[in-house]
Amino acid sequence: MALSPSTATLTTGAAISPVIPLIIRRFDSPQSIPSLAPVDQPDRLLSHSSTSNHEKPRITRRAISSLLLFPFLIPSPAAASAAATGASLSPEVDLERYTDQSEGFTLLKPASWRKVEKAGATALFEEEGKGINNIGIVVSPVRLSSLRDFGTPEFVADKLIQAERRKESTKDANVLGVAERWCQNGFPVYEIEYRVDSSRGGMKRIFSAAFVASNKLYLLNIAHSDPPDNPLDSQTRKILERVLHSFDVVV
Repeated sequence: MALSPSTATLTTGAAISPVIPLIIRRFDSPQSIPSLAPVDQPDRLLSHSSTSNHEKPRITRRAISSLLLFPFLIPSPAAASAAATGASLSPEVDLERYTDQSEGFTLLKPASWRKVEKAGATALFEEEGKGINNIGIVVSPVRLSSLRDFGTPEFVADKLIQAERRKESTKDANVLGVAERWCQNGFPVYEIEYRVDSSRGGMKRIFSAAFVASNKLYLLNIAHSDPPDNPLDSQTRKILERVLHSFDVVV
């Protein structure tokens, strides 16, 4: 699909496709797009070749903060209460493409989710009346050429959960799945799914994706309410995974 030359564009997308099958091994093709491998099934985790003992390049403090403390989006009590009453997206929801040419990323988003301004966010979209359900993107400069210079997907997931658990508002946080795929430019993209129980938003399902391109760290965070009495349904999960897998660099 040709990308518009404008700074940030929206293009109406097609209907939601079925969720992509689980990937058991490392992805050897740039066209391979995974669903997340459950972390409680080690044989389904992505395998990684052994790394050398050479010291990893230093990453800036700003980038580490962005990576480990993301998500930064905390809904208001009213938004959390509204989201808890309805944890599903309509099966007829349309996705549209959002492209930020100046920052160099593109992704799909629900057409009805409005863009809002938020300190620290490069772009932020919220479901109308349910601000706890949101899609946030942060772009930060780094001294890395690839996310692998920082660690494996499992390493990043572990650091992310450690950071979540250190938050005063976090009651519990657990990784549900970890995966790796490839950008259009051939760089690896790490995908992490986890659940957070917070005093500031209740139970949430989080889908995160991260990649490094042109010495920039790109972070996507998709948050959706997931309360025990109204858990995330399969249709909504398919939509959110489609958004997750669409996050890519502009080429």
